[in-house]
Order: sequence, then structure tokens, then C-alpha cells
Amino acid sequence: MTNKYAKLAKFEDPFTLTVVEEEEPHAGPGQVRVRVAAVGLNPLDWKVAANAQMAAAFGVNEPTGFGLDMAGTVDEVGEGVEGFAVGDRVFGQTGLGRAAAQYVVIDTPEQSLLHTPDKLSEELAAGLPVVAKTADGSLTTIGLTKDDTVLIGGAAGGVGTIAVQLASRLGATVIGTASEKNHEYLRSLGALPTTYGPGLVDRVRELAPNGVTAALDFHGADTAEAAVTLGVSPERIGVIAGGDDYPAGVRETGAARATEGALARIADLVAQGDVMLPIEQVFSLDDIQDAVALLRGGHVRGKVIVRI
Repeated sequence: MTNKYAKLAKFEDPFTLTVVEEEEPHAGPGQVRVRVAAVGLNPLDWKVAANAQMAAAFGVNEPTGFGLDMAGTVDEVGEGVEGFAVGDRVFGQTGLGRAAAQYVVIDTPEQSLLHTPDKLSEELAAGLPVVAKTADGSLTTIGLTKDDTVLIGGAAGGVGTIAVQLASRLGATVIGTASEKNHEYLRSLGALPTTYGPGLVDRVRELAPNGVTAALDFHGADTAEAAVTLGVSPERIGVIAGGDDYPAGVRETGAARATEGALARIADLVAQGDVMLPIEQVFSLDDIQDAVALLRGGHVRGKVIVRI
């Protein structure tokens, strides 16, 4: 049998993904093999593919595969593995540049995989790992409480969608930025919506006359800059990636800062319908280049999924 997967030959922009077939991998001692059902795409995937320096920083070498988040079914279990059996539905992460394939071998399944809740679809499970952990880590980084009014930039994207709902469940007042077409969507999540861009500070002051106490910027640097102007302490402003574009003193956040068990907790909330994660569009593996183009274009509500 062969393994069909998305291959990236060179880190460059624009980059091209080709779908190829190679000999299938097998699980060795301490490993499991997963028959992948779906892959959730993240901005990190294409940013690494388009930038050789970033790829090197993450230890990814060319040629490589594509994708990080996936869901599927265990179909091989290596010697010494406990907690997983053939037939188990699982979701999690493969290591950057490996997920978009029919079969993936996971070296440390106890650290990389979770059992998929019964009511959670493969597509939703595949879309959760990065966004769930990043949202949780972001709220933790800024120490959000029920007494806060938090401004969230990029609130309709995957991370923003989860962060808005977690903040609302906590009891905080949430103001979220998004294009006008997503304003009713943000209201349904529990946020007060506003548009991004020039005039953001004045619009937020109208929505929060008593002030804003915390902020999360999931898109660009505009929200972080507005938060500083609004008097928010930089220590209570979280940004999804560090850089020179952000105001001094803001706090870098991300999936690595998630609390223990965050992904499992949020997956259960999604499975029960208490938290939602919309799927913008599902593509086939053969159309993965189109999936990446949609993601790169921005304005995606929730997640872009590739079905294997």
C-alpha cells in the first residue's frame, strides 16, 4: 500500500503543494499509526511554508509535508504503547509539516493525541488543537477574570471564536473586532462587535464608556495599539506572536501557554454544543492548494478543513 500526502518541495512565496504517493509508514516501538480522516489548517502552516527562515526556526526542513492538526483512527499500535488501541478515534498534532496525509506515525502518542469525544466529528476535532490551546493560553496569559472588559482583535477567526466564547463563559465583557458581515455572528458568541481599522479607539470608547482592562490581538497589531491608547497596561495585552510591530511590553501568547488539559476540556464543550467552532469550508486532499489560498485570503470564519 502507498501513502498519499501533500508535499512541499521548497520554502518560498508563493509555494506549491503537490499531492504524491510514497510507501506507507508503519508504527514502531512506542509509536502509533493514525489513518487520517481530516486536517485542520492554521495560518502557521502557510507562514512556515512561505518563509525559509521561519521554517528553520521551527526545525522544518525541505522537502516536507504540510499541516499540524488532524483527526482520525488508530490502525497500528507499536510495542510498549499504552492507552491506545486499534480502532480508537483520536485527534491531536503530528509535528509541523506532517498532518495532510493518509497515514501518519506518532512518536509520543500519550503527549500528542487525545481520544475523540463520541459526539465530536472528525472535522471539528481536526480543527481544534491549535485554536483551542491558543485561546486558552491567551486568556491565561493576560489573567482574564469576570470583572474584565476585554478587546479581542480578529474575533471571528478560529482562535478568536474560541477566545470570545471562553471569555464570555468566564463572565467578562467582550468587545470583538471583525468585518461587518461577521457582526451578528460575534453577537451570537456573546461579544459586542465593532469593525477594525481607523477609528477603532473611538468606537471602543462608545461600546465601553467605563474603559477596557485587557486585550488580545489575533490579527496584526492594530488592536494592541488601540488597547495601549485606551489605557490598558501592556502586561494585560496578549499578542499571538511577538515582533517589532507591537507596542513595547505586550505579552506574547500562544498554544504553548495553554493550561494543562485545556484541549480536552474545550473539545468536550464543543462536543456538547456549549462552545461552537464553525467550519468555513471543507476541501479534498487533491484541492489542498485551494484550501490554503482561502485561508491566506483572510476573513475566514472559524476553520478551513481538508478531508483525507
